[in-house]
Amino acid sequence: MKKNRVKHPSRVPFMLYADEAGNIMEDTRYEVMGRTGREMVRLTPTDFMSLPEGSEIFFLVNRNPWGYSLQHQRAQIYPEGFAVSAFIAPAHTQTYLSAYANDQDAPVLPLYAYTAVGWLDDEFYTTAVRVDADIRQDVKEFDLPDIEAGIARVQAKYPENRLVNHLANQCAMSYHCRAAQNYFLNRWECPIPSSPACNSACLGCISLQPEEHQIHSSHFRLQFKPDVKEIVEVAVDHLETVDDPIISFGQGCEGEPLLVADVLEEAIREIRCRTKRGIININTNGSRPQDVERLCKAGLKSIRVSMNSAQEEWYNPYYLPRNYSFGALKESLKLVRQYGGWASINYFVYPGLTDSLAEYQALAQFIRDTNINMIQWRNFNIDPDWYLEKAKIGAINQPMGVRNLLDTLKTSFPHLAYGYFNPSAKTQEAHLLV
Repeated sequence: MKKNRVKHPSRVPFMLYADEAGNIMEDTRYEVMGRTGREMVRLTPTDFMSLPEGSEIFFLVNRNPWGYSLQHQRAQIYPEGFAVSAFIAPAHTQTYLSAYANDQDAPVLPLYAYTAVGWLDDEFYTTAVRVDADIRQDVKEFDLPDIEAGIARVQAKYPENRLVNHLANQCAMSYHCRAAQNYFLNRWECPIPSSPACNSACLGCISLQPEEHQIHSSHFRLQFKPDVKEIVEVAVDHLETVDDPIISFGQGCEGEPLLVADVLEEAIREIRCRTKRGIININTNGSRPQDVERLCKAGLKSIRVSMNSAQEEWYNPYYLPRNYSFGALKESLKLVRQYGGWASINYFVYPGLTDSLAEYQALAQFIRDTNINMIQWRNFNIDPDWYLEKAKIGAINQPMGVRNLLDTLKTSFPHLAYGYFNPSAKTQEAHLLV
């Protein structure tokens, strides 16, 4: 796929701020600043790209922006308005967080990623890089009437299928989930949520949050367990009719799919009895290697294991694992590779932590231990300060910068593919040929 040319600004963009009504303005006396770890830093023009289409702009209540004063040549807290942040479109990875200072009454931020953003020459600029050329979630690829027509077509074909109705009513229409919308548009990757239960209690879980966290989950958790027939109907129809298709167990609106491995094993065997086309993938916490092996024997060909860190001491306080250990993640990834499958990690990027020296060293060892094929560089959807507090993150040593991390890791592991989405069979083959 064709790569978009990156447009950098001619100079560092101006700082943005918002009033109480949500009106967003620039102040040309200040440059926008970024945040890495706990540090507020001055930026350069090459740190920025044009804000990708489909991104959103947030203002952050009871938080004052940091800006670099051009008059005084120093960083200052801006007292006259609320901080402004970008929630960048899929396929892009943030390189700096939004820089702000919390007021005493600042509420915990909702579960989004908060990226630095500024304004220059009538355009928003943000600190990010495009890590995946795949257009499968680009906003210009979606048209509501086509989605609605696709939903009507599939629901007419499978009127009693609860999974179809869940994907239609909750995912595609209520939450505008691009993966679900792509299913009804009969293309690319089909999501198959399958488990209402989980064996992690992630701080940033987007489908279930305890009241004491004072934040709302982005989705409602799946309330039923799809049966084999429901899964097979959705999967086979997609695999048989789509060019270069993928189906994926494990979605944001559910728990941990390995907890329903009995159902998935039977479903995968039945799917492979009916069609050999496409990739069967699982998005998982990787907690049950024995079940991963069962699924590989049934026909699973791809795995994506989510992780906030390659360091167990940072992983455990975020995932709060129930009855599994960090070592299980490695075993699950290694098993899929041993069975000839594609193994990825879904790696949550927190600028300043992800690119710290200790994390880089741990990640490099993790790659050596597992022989993974790919890193999907996902933005960490969480309040940055709340996360540092809850996960008890201590001193952060020597961040190298997210861009530098991407380059350094690629030099050390040239075989490693970078992306944002689960790759199709053709994409996997193209990576393996490089």
